[in-house]
Amino acid sequence: MPLYVKDPEVDRLAEKLSTLRKVTKTEAVRQALAHELERESAEPTLVEKALAMTRALGEKYPPVGPPADKAFIDSLYEDD
Repeated sequence: MPLYVKDPEVDRLAEKLSTLRKVTKTEAVRQALAHELERESAEPTLVEKALAMTRALGEKYPPVGPPADKAFIDSLYEDD
């Protein structure tokens, strides 16, 4: 089944990519869609895994008490 795109911006982007890669617009769109599908199904990176873990811990153990400001930290080091 053919795909008809009536959006001028999409046509402009397809034309630009096809010119850069020296392929037809159809091939440029095929490559772009294949690349996006590959990217969506790729394994998360170590950084993405660490961020997800940090967010999960933040949700499980929310901060308690007021934030530690300079006055509080200074009070920890005061001599009695």
